[in-house]
Amino acid sequence: MAGQRPFNPGVSLAGAVDLEALKHQVKAEPGQAGGAPAAGGYVIDTTENTFQAMVQTSATFPILLLLWVPTDDRLFDMARQLGNAVNQLNGQIQLSRIDIASNPSIAQAFQVQGAPALFALINGRPMPILQGLPSAEEMQQIVDTVIPNLVAAAQQAGVTGSAPYSGDPDSDAANSASAAGAQEVPPEHQEAYMLAQQGDYAGAAAAYEKVLEADPNDARAACERAKALLLARSANANVREVRAAAADNPDDVEAQLAVADIDMIGGQIQDAFDRLLDFVAAGHKADIEPVRKRLLEYFTIPEPTDERLKRARRRLATLMY
Repeated sequence: MAGQRPFNPGVSLAGAVDLEALKHQVKAEPGQAGGAPAAGGYVIDTTENTFQAMVQTSATFPILLLLWVPTDDRLFDMARQLGNAVNQLNGQIQLSRIDIASNPSIAQAFQVQGAPALFALINGRPMPILQGLPSAEEMQQIVDTVIPNLVAAAQQAGVTGSAPYSGDPDSDAANSASAAGAQEVPPEHQEAYMLAQQGDYAGAAAAYEKVLEADPNDARAACERAKALLLARSANANVREVRAAAADNPDDVEAQLAVADIDMIGGQIQDAFDRLLDFVAAGHKADIEPVRKRLLEYFTIPEPTDERLKRARRRLATLMY
């Protein structure tokens, strides 16, 4: 990954601003003329209120963390290049930008003294990439090599989910995103989407349920509801404890459902399907109803053309009849 070197911070976490930083401070809001690039596409802005939810989603897809100050024009080009690079990957990775001047506790958690700093986050584990303004060569290395390597590392770790598309279609970041798969959040989904962004997964699931009551054929709402239910149940689970409980209680359907949730959150879709189907096939047909309900929930998450989904549906039908 790109090299790390000492900070030349423009903003102190104690609140002092150096003279050089004052020369580069702008008052325009992100997305406005003269301001920083706006969030959009697969680029989000994270605060102390949404930080924990963002960390949890790194078990589903990898995240690039940019700790910056969005009023310092020295950082605009870096933010723009990172946003463009991430958006071109169509959800394989998300860029999360954190204003360390407004959210100092996050900077302190990462032991950051100033902006910018760049980290990767996979399965909740942070990995430092760069500290301080990158040179042109370092920036090119991050775009061409580091970001693709992060996606590959996440896939090897079983983190293979897709980040949600969001934001203003007129923003710089959103305009650079490929149109393939990039869809605006429908108006009827807005409440549920915002609850999920805030980490209220149970509330998001309930809101998506209302959308489905109005339109039972809304496949996107069904998918997002399933994800929200999954995260509401198991986002904060201790993975080691859940897996140990499943191994120690092979005949306990709840233990098997819990570990299947962990597999799904980690992007190990085939493992989740096989675990529950194998459980029923191993002589637990009395438990087929809770397994069926959970699998039907899981089945809304992959693409309808996914071969793993087709095979699992066929096997479930065979086990039921």
